[in-house]
Order: sequence, then structure tokens, then C-alpha cells
Amino acid sequence: MVAQIIDGKALAAKLKDDMQVEVAALTTSHGRAPGLAVILVGDDPASHVYVKNKKVACEKVGIASFSYELPADTSKEHLLGLIAELNADPKVDGILVQLPLPAHINADKVLNAIDADKDVDGFHPFNVGCLAVRQPALRSCTPYGCIKLIETTGIKWYGKEAVVVGASNIVGRPMALELLLAGATVTVCHRFTENLQSHIERADIVIAAAGKQGLIKGEWIKEGAIVIDVGIHRLEDGSLTGDVDFDTASKRAGWITPVPGGVGPMTITMLLANTITAFKQHVGV
Repeated sequence: MVAQIIDGKALAAKLKDDMQVEVAALTTSHGRAPGLAVILVGDDPASHVYVKNKKVACEKVGIASFSYELPADTSKEHLLGLIAELNADPKVDGILVQLPLPAHINADKVLNAIDADKDVDGFHPFNVGCLAVRQPALRSCTPYGCIKLIETTGIKWYGKEAVVVGASNIVGRPMALELLLAGATVTVCHRFTENLQSHIERADIVIAAAGKQGLIKGEWIKEGAIVIDVGIHRLEDGSLTGDVDFDTASKRAGWITPVPGGVGPMTITMLLANTITAFKQHVGV
């Protein structure tokens, strides 16, 4: 068996094209475009790249982008003050604080300070709680993007065994809630899990989000399974790889995402989708 590649770039491009049409209509109807404020604290090179990519994506679909780049020694109080201003700004529908933050700033306190209806990353406890009780509001971008990728396979979710490897607040936990919402039977594996291989071998859907290069061996993958690799790691030669041994896994899986070109493009795309959703809530659509 040779797995079908789930092309995140192609799906993201299609969704952005649809969003461009929708945003143009909303802007005409309501006299302003949806607005996204992005806050970057410090000089982390990867964060600068991510922020730039988000600005480009906003421009593509017609979302107004407001950028705030702050020095690494910015105080928690100053950052919280800026967030309070943006919470009150009617032109701003979504607020994103780029992670990681400098060590002296508590990320949870900062993220929780964003109004839940402007939390377009989907990290606020209110939004995660809405997902937990099957009333999704603004959804965590990477897990929601993974759901969209899986939907392209056309599988029926009900009764499928899904295994999420990784239990972070950003991916693993909301991913498990998304899969439950879709009707799958869900197992979450983490650093205390014993015999990870046994869990992977029975999974119809594998979400690899542990952040450990090559953690999931290709021979563990059940024949015909769907494999979504959230991990991304740069090798010495500059190439990128994921948490899954792609070469072997792709010979057993039914569908698999590449790294790069799989989950990554969808994360930014769902950020745009959340911004549009927030805009519609704010203008009463």
C-alpha cells in the first residue's frame, strides 16, 4: 500500500480563495474589513517568520492586519495594557499573541487576558470549555485544521479509533475534544503512557503532536490508517521532518500528511477563519 498524500497547501489555498470572496462581501456590507491584531514580543527568528506569514495571509484574503512588535524586555503590565486596549477597539476582531513569550512573562495570564470573543487562537479556557461541552465557538487553530484535513479523506468518523500523541494545551487536548465532537473513540498518549506502540497499532487515525522527531515508527502504523503529523523539526541539512517516520509509514497508511506542506498551512488558514467568525459575531451576522 502507498498512502495518499493529504495536501495541506492545496486545501489551504482553496479555503483562502473562498474566504477572499466572503471577506469582500462582508467589507462591502459593513463598511470595514475583519481586523486581526498580532503582538510579537522579542526577537525570536522563528516567531518573526510566523508573524510575517500571518500578515501575508491576511492580505491575501482582505483581512486588516495590525502589528505590534515589542522589545524583549517589555513588562507584563505593559503587554496586558496593550491587550486591554485591543479588547476595547471595535476595529479589532481577533487578537493573537505570538508564542513563545520571554521567560519573565506568564503566558497563561496573557492569553487569558484576551477577551474570549477575540481569542482567534482558540486558547482561552472559555473557548476550550465550549468545545468540551459540544458547543464550539472559536476553535484552536491547529486541531481544527487537522479536522479539515481528515475530512478530505471522506471517512466516516463514528466508531473509528483515534490516538492523539501529545497532551499540550495548544494541540493535544483540544485535538482530543475535536475528535470526540466528530464521533471518534479517542485515546490521548503522553510522556507517562506505557507501550505507546500498542496504542498506535490499533489506531484508525493517528495525530502525532508530541514534538519529538521520529517518535512514531512507521511499522507501528495500522494498514489503511490516517496519519496527521503535527510535528516539525529541522535537520542538519536544513530539511524538515515530523514526529512520524514518514518513509515507512507512507507504505502502510491509507492517507498521510507531509512535513512540510501538511498541517502547517492549515493552522494559519484556520486563524483567518476564526477572525472572520469573530467579525461576524461582532457585527451581528
